[in-house]
Amino acid sequence: MTDAIRSASTVLPEDLTKNTLSVLSNVEMEVRVELGKAKLTVKSLLSLASGDVIELDRPANAPVDVLVNGTLVAKGEVVVVDDEFGVRITEVVGKDSEESNPKDKR
Repeated sequence: MTDAIRSASTVLPEDLTKNTLSVLSNVEMEVRVELGKAKLTVKSLLSLASGDVIELDRPANAPVDVLVNGTLVAKGEVVVVDDEFGVRITEVVGKDSEESNPKDKR
């Protein structure tokens, strides 16, 4: 493929620079932090009252999952910043990780 045709039809990873990626800087993405999961019957869900506790499938000291548009991208720990919750990233998950796309595990 000639350089002229390649530049018109494809962008290779080595061609990407901060200037090329800056076009994406204002694209909004959903970032979700998952503490854990629980399964409840509809009956149990409807009987919940203020003060009830739902037990999750993770221990209290386990890292939380940070998902971007449903894909696991990092793990972290919950922190409090000015009376609001935040997440300190402790590990960035590689694209080769078997956990990197939790949708595939369903």
